[in-house]
Amino acid sequence: MSRAVCVMAVVLGLLGSIGEAAERRWVVTVDNGKPAGELLIRCTAGSECSTRYIFKDNGRGPEISETFRIAADGTFANYEAKGSTTFGSKVDERYSARGNSGRWQSTTEQGSAAQVAGKLYLPLNGTEAVIDRVLALTRDGKSVELLPVGTLSRRTLRTVQVGRGAMQQEVALIAITGLGLTPYFVWASTGAEESFFASIAPGYSATMPQGYEAEAAELGRVQNEAETALLAGMTARLGTPMEGLSVIRNARLFDSENARLREGLFDVHVLRGRVAGIRPAGNSGEHIAALRTLDAGGRVLLPGLFDMHGHVGRWEGGLNLATGVTTVRDLGNDNATLQNIIDETAAGAVFGPRIVPTGFLEGESPYSARNGFVISTLEEAKRAVDWYAAHGYPQIKIYNSFPRQHLRETVAYAHSLGLRVSGHVPAFMRASEVVEAGFDELNHINQMVLNFLVDSQTDTRTLQRFYLPAEKTAGIDFEGPAVREFIELLKRRNVNIDPTLTTFDFLRQRDGEMSQAFAAIAANLPATLQRSFLSGGMEIPNAAKYSRTLADRGSIEVGKLADLVLIDGDPTTDITALRRVALVVTQGRSIEPSAVFKELGIKPFVGEMPRWQSAAGQ
Repeated sequence: MSRAVCVMAVVLGLLGSIGEAAERRWVVTVDNGKPAGELLIRCTAGSECSTRYIFKDNGRGPEISETFRIAADGTFANYEAKGSTTFGSKVDERYSARGNSGRWQSTTEQGSAAQVAGKLYLPLNGTEAVIDRVLALTRDGKSVELLPVGTLSRRTLRTVQVGRGAMQQEVALIAITGLGLTPYFVWASTGAEESFFASIAPGYSATMPQGYEAEAAELGRVQNEAETALLAGMTARLGTPMEGLSVIRNARLFDSENARLREGLFDVHVLRGRVAGIRPAGNSGEHIAALRTLDAGGRVLLPGLFDMHGHVGRWEGGLNLATGVTTVRDLGNDNATLQNIIDETAAGAVFGPRIVPTGFLEGESPYSARNGFVISTLEEAKRAVDWYAAHGYPQIKIYNSFPRQHLRETVAYAHSLGLRVSGHVPAFMRASEVVEAGFDELNHINQMVLNFLVDSQTDTRTLQRFYLPAEKTAGIDFEGPAVREFIELLKRRNVNIDPTLTTFDFLRQRDGEMSQAFAAIAANLPATLQRSFLSGGMEIPNAAKYSRTLADRGSIEVGKLADLVLIDGDPTTDITALRRVALVVTQGRSIEPSAVFKELGIKPFVGEMPRWQSAAGQ
């Protein structure tokens, strides 16, 4: 999900119902109860309202103030928002309707419409006040048309009772579609006047009305069950089990060890989720009794792609698979949530890629990210490493607040158990120091650049870790001795760099400009998502080597996992051909990317698709 829609989805868990009460309050918590923010809403006579929302986690978060008036048709008659986004950029957005027409303007966009009756303006950085309007406008199976573009609809998944005594009421879990690539889940008070009640991000955050905080765990459990049922349906619809022998004929094979295409065409045999054979095209006779065959027609067959820096959730799995990503290295997550996703994926209950987990290790501070384990002592750090090693994690990731006095011994202890060590550079340290302490890998390009911009007083737990690279990178002498010495240190210590360059595209993007990271694919995505993209060369090694999975994936060889991606084009001469994924095979299933894209509201990147042909009599 894009930054603006993500801000909305975070803040869209946060504001509340618009009723007669002079003021209502929601409490925002993360990680099973740690306070992280609040939302206040004040209304007069139900139509003139103001809101105030603040959320801070991991040293960052949005602060939004809104004022608006509700029109007779339930839409916004006028709306204004001011404040700052997660990374501190300015929010200044307004909309007004006069007669039948409306006009909107923000730091990102401006426009107008001649007919706005019954249409809801969707703020780029709005709060749950928007969800209240959606609930009012989509009752009884109706949808609502959005301004500037888009349509929202919703369906009710579950109803439960919350509270006790006079506070007892019924609330409903509602899935709203049209905001992004996946449903957006909210809890609403039921009755004649539906209103926003709560928002739960299972394993991360909860936005609960004051007095109902204790209900968060039960609502999260019910929501998880409902999401599991939806995901199981998606898996059944979009993944075709490949029982028995399957043959992909007439494919050009990519040799990942030598980064080139092999000469000629080949038939690839797939059986029980692995590559069972590779033969020159035409040498797979009828007598082998394949249950199904697919003519690749000279397309390029790649081993499944790797996303080397993800933070997986249950809903982006289909998008990963449709784009050919069959393995994701998760670089930090809630431990219980990630274990559940791994188990659900292995059981076929969740539609997603294979996951290589990384153990998240943070230090206790006011800025702590609350994923994984948060420690204060060396003994706590070692116990956390023990847990990760026992649960099959090949690597740990050290984060911003980790205590520097325990760093070297923790790294050594992880190495003694066979784990790699990666991470951010802890506050008040330089990248060169963590390399010398034994890091195997540095995450994010800004962590390297900061090596030349910080001093012993720079607190990189704050937004300084973004502002300093944005403001001062141009002044670094990249040919000078300091940079050369650092690169030599990285080379001498054999340290890998996980740059996540696309993540930092926002450092150079101005409001109103299309993000360079998404410009090439924006036209294929839902219109509401395209709006968010307007808000303000390196040699890549074999990913399987650095995720410690090279033994069973990363190349097309007999005996390796049949994680295969059929490309409509030649990515060795045109890297953009990787967007044109015609077929994906993984985990014993065949997946048609175009079907997945249509499910997510994305225009497919490939037209005519190759089809499996069943053997006669099957």
